[in-house]
Amino acid sequence: MQRFAELFERLDRTTKTNEKITAIADYLQETLRSAPDDAAWAIHYLSGRRVKRLIQTGLLRRWAAEEAAIPDWLFEESYQSVGDLAETISLVVPPGNKTTDRSLRHWVEEEILPLAADQEPIQRQRVVSMWRESRGTSRLVLMKLITGAFRLGVSTRLVAKGVAQASGIPADVIAHRLMGNWQPDATFIAQLTSPDTGDAQRSRPYPFCLAHPVPSTPSDPLAPSDPPPPSDASPKTNLPEDPRRSADTADQLEAVLGEVSQWTAEWKWDGIRGQIIRRDGQTFIWSRGQELMMGRWPELESGAEFLPDGTVIDGEILASRWSGGRVEVLPFAALQRRIGRTRIGKTLLQQVPVLFHAFDCLEYGGNDLRERPWTNRWEQLVTLFEIHQPANMVINQPLSFERWKDLADLRLQSREHHAEGLMLKRRDSPYSVGRVRGNWWKWKLDPMTVDAVLIYAQRGHGKRAGLYTDYTFAVWNQDELVPFAKAYSGLTDAEIREVDRYVRDHTTERFGPVRRVQPQLVMELAFEGLQRSRRHKSGIATRFPRIARWRRDKAIEDADRLGDLLSMLPEEADRVSEPA
Repeated sequence: MQRFAELFERLDRTTKTNEKITAIADYLQETLRSAPDDAAWAIHYLSGRRVKRLIQTGLLRRWAAEEAAIPDWLFEESYQSVGDLAETISLVVPPGNKTTDRSLRHWVEEEILPLAADQEPIQRQRVVSMWRESRGTSRLVLMKLITGAFRLGVSTRLVAKGVAQASGIPADVIAHRLMGNWQPDATFIAQLTSPDTGDAQRSRPYPFCLAHPVPSTPSDPLAPSDPPPPSDASPKTNLPEDPRRSADTADQLEAVLGEVSQWTAEWKWDGIRGQIIRRDGQTFIWSRGQELMMGRWPELESGAEFLPDGTVIDGEILASRWSGGRVEVLPFAALQRRIGRTRIGKTLLQQVPVLFHAFDCLEYGGNDLRERPWTNRWEQLVTLFEIHQPANMVINQPLSFERWKDLADLRLQSREHHAEGLMLKRRDSPYSVGRVRGNWWKWKLDPMTVDAVLIYAQRGHGKRAGLYTDYTFAVWNQDELVPFAKAYSGLTDAEIREVDRYVRDHTTERFGPVRRVQPQLVMELAFEGLQRSRRHKSGIATRFPRIARWRRDKAIEDADRLGDLLSMLPEEADRVSEPA
């Protein structure tokens, strides 16, 4: 456990990728051989596979205050100052006086996981015993494991590189073996580091080809498109855009991307990017996040049985259905009802059908097609579907256009199709690994925006623990301010400090860590979409809300109204975003 705590410290001290990989490799170099169970649990937690919280946080706070012999209010004030429960406990509770250094496997399997089944008195006894046998970083790590808050900012890919460096197995093979479901034990470690890499070949997906945002100028081909902020008189982005602006953008595209005939375009869907693989009579569905999604999309698995062996297609999983002889794409709110579910009932299959919208063919007949130009891969995809006609799959047809202006006009229709914007692809482009300049571009719509009033604030976490940085915003519903969204990002450091001072000076009520503040600050919030929600007082929920700018020029009376937000809701979301 002490070695794992030292690894935690090394990873926490650096932001450099190579240093993190080296730290993981150094830890595993010995642990893979001498303590494979410890190595398995370390990889489990480092790759983000946290165990859910095992004990109510209220109980942990009360026990910590009792063990530290301080009143509850003082512990709560300490918690609010530190911003992290595990760290607060490790600092407040007196250090342990025992020097035992049990293995990571023992702590997890013998001490931590059994807490879930224990009654409260036994839980308290176990936790206090842990405190008395630990100190410093070891205790901090233990508390983070217990509270389900163990995070270190390392991706699965980075962990795979660390394992590869320690074991000598290629990183792509390790990354493949870390996907899907596995048990953290010595048997898994043996499979993970096996020199026979044949097991990874059958189901292994290809690295995804990704797109850059449309460039803003010819001299800055990697810069995202960043339109100027609207004036008070200009329409919000949730309203129809000024057609003069689209013409300007079309001119910009021609200047940056060149001749329009060199490009193809398609809708950029708001779904789940995935690859469907058919090899050796088996089907595998992988997400872009390197997750093996077996059992989640039964209609796609059955449809893939029509595909010949040696086939890999790339596309988007969308809530969609056949209607009147054409495919109708449903809002992302509908797809959310199926995300994360491992068992899909008949009712949900009927209410939220999904189709795989294929837009690229990466492998056919066992041959890797990625180096061929897009036009060739597209022809192969069309041939594949014409011959085999896989069920519950459709081809994502390219859009028809002759001028950049045509594409600019189509982009403005994106939300009508429940799309995020357009994808632009060079006709001669290969299927590259990751983001490669000049091959694929994404031309997304500007986000929706609304002017809202800050009404609640809470301290942040980690480096922001001492500042009020987590905000709740409201809009008007008649004469009442109704909360509808929370936002944590978008302000500069100077603005954060200014809002923090305002919160401290204008607090009207306290509800535990939350402060109600005098409504005076108006912020413009940007978000990607809305859906109805029975869990929110306003009746709506926003997708990816963030602060676009501080509207110092507006009084709270000028903030938007709930009716303005309701008018932005897609009609279909009214029927499918919530269970009946």
